[in-house]
Amino acid sequence: MSPPASEGETLTAPHQLAYTYKRSLGPLLSRFFTALRDRQILGVRRKDGTTLVPPKEYDPDTGDALDELVPVADAGTVSTWAWVQAPRKKQPLDRPFAYALIQLDGADTPLLHVVDVGDESKMSTGMRVRARWAAETQGSITDITCFEPEA
Repeated sequence: MSPPASEGETLTAPHQLAYTYKRSLGPLLSRFFTALRDRQILGVRRKDGTTLVPPKEYDPDTGDALDELVPVADAGTVSTWAWVQAPRKKQPLDRPFAYALIQLDGADTPLLHVVDVGDESKMSTGMRVRARWAAETQGSITDITCFEPEA
């Protein structure tokens, strides 16, 4: 046993933060990610008729279980955004881009994703964007490489 610390001495102990578990997706999110693999975006219908994207297993306002998945468009409107001028190593694009909340057509909540426009001057609230899908999809949110302005 170590002697007690003297007054003014700082006690330290090694610690490594790690998440040693994996969350299972469950039936609802499994279907959402399978749809992404098939280049389709799904939302979940709430009892009040609104659609959440991305889907949640429980209504965040009422706690009701949710299970009715519905397709939404892969295009929508930017509701707000933040520009990243100098992307870091693990960010989704290796060039300047925007993180944006995108209200997909058919959804009542926005999806957070990235928009590739090349230059901040081309980015704006209210602009229309469409998903750019990965060449090979695998059932991950990264199956949507990014969003880009609609032509």
